[in-house]
Order: sequence, then structure tokens, then C-alpha cells
Amino acid sequence: MKTSILASVLATTGTALAQGAAYAQCGGINFNGAKTCIAGYTCTYSNDWYSQCLPGAAATTAPATTAPSTTLKTSTTTSKTTSTTPSATTSAAAGKLKWVGVNQSGAEFGQGIFPGRWGTEFTFPSSSTIQTLIGQGYNTFRVAFSMERLVPTTLTASPDAAYLRNLTETVNFITNAGAYAILDPHNFGRYYDKIITDTAGFQAWWKTVAAQFASNQKVIFDTNNEYHDMDQTLVLNLNQAAINGIRAAGATSQYIFVEGNSYSGAWTWNTTNGNLAALTDSQNKIVYEMHQYLDSDGSGTSTACVSSEIGVQRVVGATAWLRANNKVGIIGEFAGGANGVCQTAVKGLLDHLKANSDVWQGALWWAAGPWWGDYIYSFEPPSGTGYTYYNSMVKSFAV
Repeated sequence: MKTSILASVLATTGTALAQGAAYAQCGGINFNGAKTCIAGYTCTYSNDWYSQCLPGAAATTAPATTAPSTTLKTSTTTSKTTSTTPSATTSAAAGKLKWVGVNQSGAEFGQGIFPGRWGTEFTFPSSSTIQTLIGQGYNTFRVAFSMERLVPTTLTASPDAAYLRNLTETVNFITNAGAYAILDPHNFGRYYDKIITDTAGFQAWWKTVAAQFASNQKVIFDTNNEYHDMDQTLVLNLNQAAINGIRAAGATSQYIFVEGNSYSGAWTWNTTNGNLAALTDSQNKIVYEMHQYLDSDGSGTSTACVSSEIGVQRVVGATAWLRANNKVGIIGEFAGGANGVCQTAVKGLLDHLKANSDVWQGALWWAAGPWWGDYIYSFEPPSGTGYTYYNSMVKSFAV
């Protein structure tokens, strides 16, 4: 893997000027590093968030970028699109994606109503739906649930027996069928709507939960869904606490997916979540989970995609970050509207992940679930909008 370093340091009037090494980042909104490249490499613009030193005739300076003026729902910033597809030279190792699947949503519904009633405020995924999707070739299912329902009242309490039983039945159905089940506490870094600041309590919560699944090697632990509007050091510490708690529970063979601030968005990862490269795991099984939608504000609330190239443009910076830091990642949520522009953009995104499978491990569609009805991205068989429009394309990446 190529790593990002500073090279050719020049001292002038007491200020150290540097040039980016081969494949280093050299520009982008909020980027403060070297903006020229070593000889033989050109600072090549990919999108407003990322320019990279790629093989070329001469060192150049990255185009100037201006930070957007608005703060958006799923990011602290927005992304301007261009008609230029990022250079194919960002691809390093094409291959097969390890995890391709679908989010299973429902057990986290009724947020703010606790404990809630199964069948009224929340529901659990349909086993028949999961079986249908496994039959289509999908091998990974991210199961959303509520922290407060699984471990009520305090972070250090015992699990609720009924909710745990229902969650375990869903997880066991998935893993007994040979697929992976991702445990997704869908809480946005909150517990009872308050930002989690008690890292010791969070570690204890994860030790309690992981102990229930420690013997199931097909389980994957997702530290928390979409941290946002939080202190960046706190996000680092919460992720590390989760890792420590999971391993302390005896769950030593499973992967752990860590998420970032700013709704874990791939399009701002390299400018927001850089400190998460410092996370450590005794088993060396950390995977960086990012989310990416393709509508104008990245919120995943529209059927319109910005352009047919936006899928690649919004993840190329994260690709470079993963490679530069010797990490691996997964797109844990993505989707697009049922139209030709989005279809091209989604395929471009998946093609890019597969072409860079040395750092990208997979992708999971958002979302399936028995209560999604006519939701614009529903992947619930047999008639969900996303399922009927995208299944044939997405499942081709699972083989």
C-alpha cells in the first residue's frame, strides 16, 4: 500500500515548506498540508474535498477551494460536483468485495418511546425477507436496534431479556444461514437522547452486549451509528472504549466496525475523522464504516442524485485516506433513487469500491424492513422500490 508522507522539505525564512510525496493528499476544503508534489507527480483535482499527487509531468498546486457557507444534515460541509470522473489511477487493487448486503431496519423505530411495544413502536426484521436476500447472493445484514431497549435505564444495567431474545433470534437466523450479522446500535452517539460522555459506561455497555454473542464468529460489532455534532476526541475515545469492551467480553475473533463524526460520511472523512487512525485493537480487526448518499445534501432523503459521477466523487477522498493510513473500510449505508442518473452513480460507486478492494471491503444498501412500505429506497422483497430497481445490479457485486 502506498502511504502519505511529506518529502523534499525546504527551509525558507524560518518557515518549512514541503511537497507531497507520491499519492499524498495535496488539496481540498480545510486541507492545510503541502499543496505541491514531488518531481514527477502532479497535484490532481478529484473533487472539492480531495486532490492527490498522481504520476505526471510536473509539480503543480491544487486548485483553490472555498468552504461552503451552510451546515447540512449529514455533514458539516457540502460537496460541489464536477463533470470530471476521478482519475482511474486512484485504483490500486481490483478484486472481490468481502461483504455485500442490506441493512435490516425496524427494531430501532419509535425513537424516544422507551421501552416501546413490539408491533406498535418497533418491529424486528422478517426472516423470510432475509432468506430471500440470502438466496439472491447477499452475505451481510446490518441489524439496527436501540441501545435503550437492549440495556435499559443505565449503560451499566443488565440486558432486557425479551428484547435480547428477539434480537438474538434474528442474529442467529442470519448466521445459521452462513451470512454475517452486524450488530448496529442505531443511536447516533446518544443514550436517551443525550450525548454519551461516559466512556467507561460505554465500555461496560459493550462488554455486556458482546458477551451475549462472543461465541458467534459470524457476528460483527458496529460501535454506534453515525456519531454527529460531537467533540472529535470524544468520538475517538468512545470507539476505543467499545473496542476494549468487546474484547474484554471474550469476543476475540470478530470484526469491529468503527464509525466517525459528521454522520460517518465518506465525503468528509479525510477532513473530519483523521484522528480515528489512532484506534487500536489487540486482534487487528478494525474496519472503518462510512456512509454515503448521493443527493444534494448527502442526507439520503431525495430520489435525485447530484450527477451520474457523484458516487465516485464522494468516496475518492476516503479511499485515499484508507490507503494512506493502511486501513480498510466499508460503506455501511448507501442508496439512490429509482432513476437513470442515480443508477449510473450507484454503479460508479460500487465499481470504485471493487476496483479498490485492497482498502474497501464492501457495501450495504439502506434499507430493508417490514415497515418501510413505499419508502424511496426500500429493499424489502418483493416490491420495495429499491429492491425492484436495483437488486439485479447490486447483487452482481456479491459474487
